[in-house]
Amino acid sequence: MQKRPFGQTGEDLSIIGFGGILVTNTEQAEANQLAKYAFDQGINYYDVAPAYGNAEERLGPAIRDFRQDIFLACKTGKRTKAETIDELHRSLQRLETDYFDLYQLHAITSKDDLDQVLAVEGAIEGLIEARQQGLVRYLGFSAHSVGAAVDLMGQFDFDSVLFPVNWVNYFEGNFGPQVMQKAQDKGVARLALKGMAKRKWADDEDKSSFSKCWYAPVTTEEEAQLALRFTLSQPITAAIPPGEAALFDWALKIGRDFSPMTEEEINQLKQRSAGLTPIFQHVA
Repeated sequence: MQKRPFGQTGEDLSIIGFGGILVTNTEQAEANQLAKYAFDQGINYYDVAPAYGNAEERLGPAIRDFRQDIFLACKTGKRTKAETIDELHRSLQRLETDYFDLYQLHAITSKDDLDQVLAVEGAIEGLIEARQQGLVRYLGFSAHSVGAAVDLMGQFDFDSVLFPVNWVNYFEGNFGPQVMQKAQDKGVARLALKGMAKRKWADDEDKSSFSKCWYAPVTTEEEAQLALRFTLSQPITAAIPPGEAALFDWALKIGRDFSPMTEEEINQLKQRSAGLTPIFQHVA
């Protein structure tokens, strides 16, 4: 598995990450198998959050034997210092570790989110304290808003941003390039989500084949190749695939064989994206 630098930290991460949703609602034996299989394939970047059902409880035992050999990222959806610290300690206990390599504010979306985490006794104070205590090594955030992501990077020196980097979002929604540029300008590492998303589900569409996806993902290996290679061709460190095992298998293969997209392939994706409804849009 190819690896890339994680910003300016000196860490190198596998270009494909292991998303904790993969082990949500699995039996422990299956979670163990999935996590170890990914490790054996060269993945060293694992990401999880309390919001992912019972993923923390499953992932902790699953990575026990190789915890020291991976880069473990977790998140908090809390917005105050006290709540953030409480949630951090619960996550450490569930994941059977005494530190996180990366701890992130989860799903920063609105101005209210920004105001709350930046306030006195806000979540960022909790992150700073945790870093001082050695409970976390690096600080980051995830976001689903261009404006919120750009604003937050302008007000605090994060190590990373986790953000949707997706072909349809780029071509049909004007969503993503602004965050990549701001992060590059600030020296913030870029981690990607939603690379294999295609469009929003139709209201009457059968979603049972991809029950862990709130969006309609790509459905053929050929389209998955184009979609994820587009994401990996952007100035990012790594991409986290959807929490569906079949899509994760495709992502592993793409990561092992990755080559940057050609101009012809990019134009092909632009044509394929025409008329699709992006899962996120940005109005300038």
